[in-house]
Amino acid sequence: MSTYFPRLAAERPDIALCRASSAVARAGEAHATAQGLGVGQHLVLKMLAEVGPCSQQQLAVELRIDRSVMVNVCDDLEQSGYVRRERNPQDRRSYAVTLTEAGRDRLRLAEAVTPTFLDDAFAALTADERAQLTTLLGKLLARIT
Repeated sequence: MSTYFPRLAAERPDIALCRASSAVARAGEAHATAQGLGVGQHLVLKMLAEVGPCSQQQLAVELRIDRSVMVNVCDDLEQSGYVRRERNPQDRRSYAVTLTEAGRDRLRLAEAVTPTFLDDAFAALTADERAQLTTLLGKLLARIT
């Protein structure tokens, strides 16, 4: 068993956070892929359900997904019938991505299995620690983004 990395993580929380983030992201993507919907796709469906039609640019900015990746995410969702692109009524030069009924159904399935994944991914933490981590990460993200 390695004894160096725990010492490094204690000294460098940035390194610890990066490694933990990568591990959770890999687990999340593997879980999502097994469910047939990538993490980015899930997030797009979730945002559209909550805020309504959005441009791809708005989705990319809000979800912190690279614009070139967002194009592929939306293409895949459109091919699956989960979203459709329509002329944006506020700006006829752009398109709004709109959630379809099939997309709402797919989102419900994805949301149903998310709590189990989160419980597994954060099993090392108590409920209070998990809430505290969520609060702390929110503070960090508010400051750096």
